[in-house]
Amino acid sequence: MKILQRFESLIDPFKSHPDKAPPKTLFAFYWHYISQVKWVFVTLLVTGFFVSTLEIFLFKYIGEIVDLVDSVDTPAELWAEHRWTFIVMLSVILLFRPLASFLHNLLINQSLTTNFTSMIRWQQHRYVVKQSLNFFHSSLSGGIASRVMNTGQSIRNSVIMSTDSMWRIVIYAVTTIILFFEMNPWLALPILIWIVLYSFILRYFLPRTRHRSHISAKARSRLMGHIVDSYSNITTLKLFSHSEKDEADAQSVMQKQTDAALRSTQLSTMMDLTLMVLNSILIATTILLSLYLWGASLITAGAIAFTMSLVIRINTMSSWVMRVISHIFEDIGNVQDGIKVIAQRREVQDHPDAKRLERVKGEITFRNVHFNYHQEKPIYHNLNLMIHPGEKIGLVGPSGAGKTTLTQILLRLYDIDQGEILIDGENITQFTQDSLRQKIGVVTQEPTLFHRSIRDNLLYGNPHATDEMLYEALRKTHAEQFVRELVDQYGQKGLDALVGESGVKLSGGQRQRIAIARVLLKNAPILILDEATSALDSESESVIQENLEQLMAGKTVIAIAHRLSTIAKMDRLIVMKEGQIVEQGTHQSLLKKGGLYASFWEMQAGKMGRE
Repeated sequence: MKILQRFESLIDPFKSHPDKAPPKTLFAFYWHYISQVKWVFVTLLVTGFFVSTLEIFLFKYIGEIVDLVDSVDTPAELWAEHRWTFIVMLSVILLFRPLASFLHNLLINQSLTTNFTSMIRWQQHRYVVKQSLNFFHSSLSGGIASRVMNTGQSIRNSVIMSTDSMWRIVIYAVTTIILFFEMNPWLALPILIWIVLYSFILRYFLPRTRHRSHISAKARSRLMGHIVDSYSNITTLKLFSHSEKDEADAQSVMQKQTDAALRSTQLSTMMDLTLMVLNSILIATTILLSLYLWGASLITAGAIAFTMSLVIRINTMSSWVMRVISHIFEDIGNVQDGIKVIAQRREVQDHPDAKRLERVKGEITFRNVHFNYHQEKPIYHNLNLMIHPGEKIGLVGPSGAGKTTLTQILLRLYDIDQGEILIDGENITQFTQDSLRQKIGVVTQEPTLFHRSIRDNLLYGNPHATDEMLYEALRKTHAEQFVRELVDQYGQKGLDALVGESGVKLSGGQRQRIAIARVLLKNAPILILDEATSALDSESESVIQENLEQLMAGKTVIAIAHRLSTIAKMDRLIVMKEGQIVEQGTHQSLLKKGGLYASFWEMQAGKMGRE
């Protein structure tokens, strides 16, 4: 239906929006998203007003009908004298109330429930995915994903319930008091006292509900993170045969979440009990007072029918609203838990005036670089290194020397503390992160693949590559044969076969070949090889090494390898120790020098000789 599509188009989940950090305070965080669709919520308030008001006037008409029936002798007389009253009432029942409810439901179901939630999740994902590596290394990925998914849903639920449920109870209370006053001021007294006591109940229970809901949300996020962490490391879990320990750990985390949830539900139970007592007193008091006023001829029988219908409706609504409020604060607890992660300021950000890195010759300069991973002892202290355009260098050194970190700060996965890193004489902070990384191809020691098809993984190297180009890259990395033979659990073959989470359905060598093929397709002017062939057998490594040499032609290359034979032919070798460059030169010159590199070479040569 066109009207459904019209309301669905009121909110565009993927509309352009400034990519900035959400506010860290609760109200500002909510308003950050609500303000983008505020007119939808204003319309929701208006339709909610009409739905509630029309419902109240239905009760009023019921009371009037009782009085009208009591005032005539026959149905014909009733219709003749009061037909317009019935016409108005039927119009409300058959036309206006359904129309208002339909519009109200369209706004909630078609405009807000899906699109508003997707809008929040999309904006949060766009912001979070551009966080630094340190952000992701400091938090469980399952916990981050849980917060992004739950926060959007919780904002939607709490805002809709607040603007719908709370708004309707306010309309009911105000309209009821006005109408009761019209009939007899004494009728309004019980509802006024009830409102005051109801407010005290809310004031007592809601802050406690909010606090316990926040604790419960944190416990739930920890549980989600623990479960995802166990599933993500299932191989380690099985290899070390510590299923009992993992069960004990999982039970401990789950018990804490259960205890937190129970403390929250205990409060809800006591709140329901208190409200039940208060509502029972309201109904009993209203019945007795109405009968007394009727006996004194101060109100009619119709007024009693109207009064009791409305009071019972308010009784039902108040219990419903109390449960809604409990859910609202549970959602607010989820949002508060999400804010702590989602609203964190990015450690690595593009400058407002950052430009795209276009043509690259390949000169790289590290000038007076100071850097540490939030540690007391710096990894680099006044590091200086210049790599000429088209030069191939190899980084050598023991584990922890800072070899991989050097490539990470070049990629601006981390920002340095002091100094500068230059490409072709310009500071890399002057360029956007995306354009910088587009000019650098990387093959890591442990390449990870998306749980998608071979084709999708390869297209990360070049989104515009044809199948012919993909197979050409696979041939160069000796991966074409096994890719053509791949079949996944859904029967999809070759390039369409899924590789499993992190490429788990492929061997380490196969994953490495796909990763190298992906970089071949990228064809970036700067190339980083971090143990690029470490997962390959000797025969495959020898063949791929030849293809890598073709790939490296005309590019600036930084290669890291523990097997020195794979980088001995580089133009220059940089020997590092504890974050400092202690030697540099060609393979032959470093051997003649008899320093740290020579000792590494002798150690590996001796080992190969023994083997």
